[in-house]
Amino acid sequence: MKRPSWGDLNALAEIIARRSFREAADSLGVSRSSLSHAVRTLERDLGVRLLHRTTRSVSPTPEGERLVNGMLPLMGAMDEVLSDFANADGQLRGILRINGNESGIRELLATAVPRFVELHPRVELDLVVDGALVDIIERGFDAGIRLMDKVPRDMIAVPIGPPVRFVVVASPGYLARHSPITEPEMLRQHCCIRQRLPSGKRYRWEFVHAGCAMTVDVPGQLTLNDNALMVQAAIDGLGVAYVPEQYAEAAIREGRLLTVLLDWCPPEPGLALYYSGHRQIPAPLGALIKILRQS
Repeated sequence: MKRPSWGDLNALAEIIARRSFREAADSLGVSRSSLSHAVRTLERDLGVRLLHRTTRSVSPTPEGERLVNGMLPLMGAMDEVLSDFANADGQLRGILRINGNESGIRELLATAVPRFVELHPRVELDLVVDGALVDIIERGFDAGIRLMDKVPRDMIAVPIGPPVRFVVVASPGYLARHSPITEPEMLRQHCCIRQRLPSGKRYRWEFVHAGCAMTVDVPGQLTLNDNALMVQAAIDGLGVAYVPEQYAEAAIREGRLLTVLLDWCPPEPGLALYYSGHRQIPAPLGALIKILRQS
């Protein structure tokens, strides 16, 4: 069996991480045809099929997934060794890949990124917004950003941004036409704007008051998967929404939305950048963490 080249293996890993030849080509700065050639070469040299390919999707075969999962730690170690040489003159270089939800990437852009790009102009930042909680190691990311309580237990977390508070909101018109809401159970008598989670499940609204936790599977005709759209639907009088306060604060301040059940909606730990504690921290990630801890 002919030994595969690092370049071809890196190409395969990027294709599997992106689930797209086009996005992988854009990330690596090469043509799609060169990626196709790399995969064909690997499949020929190894004697196995590595990818399932259709006109609309790309996914790894069991052999392709096993190969990449086995090679990623070695490729990461090689990148770290090469990075040490590349950074010998004191200027950080390389690519820092971070996967986060929309609010996490937005917070990073508003806080640490401006300072980071000023101090480290030779580091390329690759920030990917993803609603689902992904395995950052398997997908080839250096770090992730999620709410603190969503961070996997085997990861090291660095808090970023303020605490997060979810609020129950509705338009003045809606509340004037319907019965008051003073307890979470009363939501069962209302038209609620439900949220579709990245997993495909509907979110069950969670409340805490005086140490008592409660979950309500609210009813509703409308289901959305975007906080901004849920806020707009509530402003339009379509029902009661439960969203992060930052998305609704302008409408609340302007009187277009009113809050209810505030005593049941305490602040929670906010966003966190997290990374594996079982691998050496790449120098660019260490520099970003330093900025986050100083801010």
